[in-house]
This record gives sequence, structure tokens and C-alpha cells, in this order.
Amino acid sequence: MRISRDKVNKVAHVVTDALAELDAVDFVEDRNTIRLEVRKILEELLNQEARIDQSARLKIENQKRTILEGSQEWDILYRKYYNEEVKKLGI
Repeated sequence: MRISRDKVNKVAHVVTDALAELDAVDFVEDRNTIRLEVRKILEELLNQEARIDQSARLKIENQKRTILEGSQEWDILYRKYYNEEVKKLGI
């Protein structure tokens, strides 16, 4: 799923605000620097998820016969290949 830059920024703000409210967390950097780092991490995770998704879809497309997206077989294969890709990355 593709998420807009504005939505990623909003989530980064929410995460930063939640961290700031925790007594156990003290920021060494200013809040904006923390927010930018949170946004960077979120974007990396979303890009990684997109690559995993694309890889799973490619494996299904490379089957000897055509498997229609939305079918039960496609869903089963997608979950299988998606999980395989996640395991490869050690997530």
C-alpha cells in the first residue's frame, strides 16, 4: 500500500508526540530532528514492505499457469511468498 508523504509526516508527528509524553524518554536532539528520523524510518519500512509485496506478486506471475488475483489460490500463494520474503530479511 502506498501512503502519501503527508500521512507519513502525520504519523511521525504522532509518534514523536507520544514519545515526548513518556517519562522514561528524554530527547537528546530537538523534537523536529526526532520527527524527521521517525519519518525516515517509516519511509524505509514502507519501501521494504513494497519490495516484499512486489516480490511475492512476481513469484505468483511466474507460475506456469495463470492464477487470478483475488482467487483463494492466489491469496494462499501470496501469503506464502510474502512470508518467505519476510523470513529472508530476518524480520
